[in-house]
Amino acid sequence: MAADLKPPEGRRSKLVPALVLCAPASFAALLALWLSGGIEVDAPWAPSLDLRLHFSLDGLGALYALVATGVGAAVLLYSWSYLPRHLRHQGRSNREQTRFFGLLVLFMAAMVGLATAQDLVLLFVFWDLTAIASYFLIAYDRHEASSRWAALMALLVTGVSAVLLLIGALILYSRYGTFQLPELFERAQPGGAVALAAGLMVLAGLAKSAQVPFHFWLPRAMSAPSPVSAYLHSAAMVAAGVLLIGRVYPLVETSGVLLHGLLVVGAVSVVVGGLLALAQDDMKRVLAYSTFSQYGYVVFMYGLGSAAGAAAAAFYVAAHAIAKSALFLTAGAVTEATGAKRLSELGGLAKSMPLLALSSGVAVATVVALPLTVGFFADELLFKAAVERGPAFAVASTAGAALTFAYLGRFWLVIFTGAEQRAASPVPRLLVLPVAALALVALAAGITPEPLTRLASAAAEASVRAPVETTAAYYLDLRTENLMALATYAGGVALLALSGALQAPLAALARLGVSVGPERLYVWLVKALNGASDRIHQLEVRDLRTRVAAVLVPAGVLVAVALVAAPGGRTYQAGTVQLRDLGLLLMLALTVVAALAATVPRRHLTLVLALGTVGYGLAGVYAFLGAPDVALVAVLVESVVAVLFLGVLALLPAEVLRREAQITTMSSRRWRDPLVAVVSGGVAFALAWGALSLPATARPVSADHVRLAPEAHAKDVVTAILADFRGLDTLVEITVIGVAVAGVTALMRRRDSR
Repeated sequence: MAADLKPPEGRRSKLVPALVLCAPASFAALLALWLSGGIEVDAPWAPSLDLRLHFSLDGLGALYALVATGVGAAVLLYSWSYLPRHLRHQGRSNREQTRFFGLLVLFMAAMVGLATAQDLVLLFVFWDLTAIASYFLIAYDRHEASSRWAALMALLVTGVSAVLLLIGALILYSRYGTFQLPELFERAQPGGAVALAAGLMVLAGLAKSAQVPFHFWLPRAMSAPSPVSAYLHSAAMVAAGVLLIGRVYPLVETSGVLLHGLLVVGAVSVVVGGLLALAQDDMKRVLAYSTFSQYGYVVFMYGLGSAAGAAAAAFYVAAHAIAKSALFLTAGAVTEATGAKRLSELGGLAKSMPLLALSSGVAVATVVALPLTVGFFADELLFKAAVERGPAFAVASTAGAALTFAYLGRFWLVIFTGAEQRAASPVPRLLVLPVAALALVALAAGITPEPLTRLASAAAEASVRAPVETTAAYYLDLRTENLMALATYAGGVALLALSGALQAPLAALARLGVSVGPERLYVWLVKALNGASDRIHQLEVRDLRTRVAAVLVPAGVLVAVALVAAPGGRTYQAGTVQLRDLGLLLMLALTVVAALAATVPRRHLTLVLALGTVGYGLAGVYAFLGAPDVALVAVLVESVVAVLFLGVLALLPAEVLRREAQITTMSSRRWRDPLVAVVSGGVAFALAWGALSLPATARPVSADHVRLAPEAHAKDVVTAILADFRGLDTLVEITVIGVAVAGVTALMRRRDSR
């Protein structure tokens, strides 16, 4: 292997080495914690909402956290050499490395948080964080339209799944009063509510794991740089989906319908992904279809509804992550060496890249379950769990494994054997050594599988909440699992021999899927929603009146529906009018007359005076109702507003004011604007009258405010509200304004630079 090439011009940020070291350091820390018995953190987060920062490094959390950090270490090391070359090919600055490594580490941290979270709201937060980080990673080459489109597709599909997760969590909270998973597992009883909530969470997991019919986003995401594909789409992002299923499995297994659904979806994903992978020519698309096919196995194993299936699923996730990430990294190294991305452009690279050929060959052997690799035991556990369920499941598992053998065998043989199609230029060692390291891990776990089987057993125990014993060993006999393995190899070789003849029909199947498949429905929905949004936006922003009407009319309709649906009775009552109310009535009448008068004048000064009269009239109403402080504030506000209006009018050119005053109202608005005003005002009047006529029978909250004021470190209720709630609200508003100003400034600078 040639020596490392010089990095491109530009200085690499000093932060990058620290980010690269985050993964191995995190892996070592998590492994030490797990070997010492694990760790659990449970602290209040928002006690009034029953939210806690509850994390636990149990078996399931340890499995996925170690996979995320371990594979992440190999990917970050690979990226150290890959990314400068990638940026140089595209003429981009080396300074962009910091963003890439930062996003990868952010995703890794979110994955660890997701793996260890024991609270449904925490799960939702980290679930969304992985979606956001993946969006920026997939769209890292943001100058390419395909990358932006793929990132948006992944974000929308997995983002909608986050909503399903949240709805399921709220259903469980409304029924059992907690978001804590251990408490939910103790309290939840089989029934419609639990089945519905678990079903929504399962849908979220299937979308994240790119299972049929949500699979279309994963091949599109292959426009991302190879390290992103190696990490997100083999060991992290798609793994998050089956992690969620494993985490809420005690709820899922209460419903036979959900278990059968997992079986069907998993089996269909295995077949569809395998057939499409066998038809692909693009290297990364072969691996993409292979990925959702392989995770179909995991979903299928959870659908078996047994402890053996849960253990096999956990073991399979780890074995697949190790091998598939190595294959994605192989694809990146091959493209870097040859410039080719398609299998039809490659061949005979074993001579010029022997270490890469050997390492990727071990990775392929792992996925197709050859002996001496960890993949052999992954399939053995799958076969054992399928045999326990019945002969039909055993046959289905064997057929799926044979299909895996065929498309990954084709992948490796086309690239590294036969005649050399393109000469391979030397690549840096760091584009090969991480692949070799992952291959060594796969071999080591294939020779000594006990550490991984113990971890898989612990993960299964967290899912089924019962002791699970998992063993993996080589048996030189004719037991059922060995016969299934031999049948897999024979069927895989046969399919591999027929792969050339199958290319045409499988390519036609792929085209049919593009024409009538779920991706077409997704595109139609996105375009339809975008078109509807554009039409509503154009209607709403036409002028200020339309924008106000767009708020008032829907609000009025919703409130009117609530008033109609609410029970009647003594809702609307009128009190008696006494002589002492005369001043209040006069001020109300003055306010009404001023409000009506404000709709008539065209001259701006008259309009300002009329509006000011409305404000001063309301201040008088507050004074008669016994609120002089509020009245004083209202007078001050109206005075300042009037001065501001007059100042602005004085600064505007006179001809502009005259032209605006002469504009006539459109005929359509002559009836629309008064109608909107009457309907909105009438609904507001009915609502206020109904609220004030009959006081609430429940105990008022004012006593609680007084009681809780000391806990807010305030001497009275007003101080607590102004200092805490209103102050926090103001801080948020200032933050929003600051972000907006920063964004506008950045856009203006970008425009100036052009």
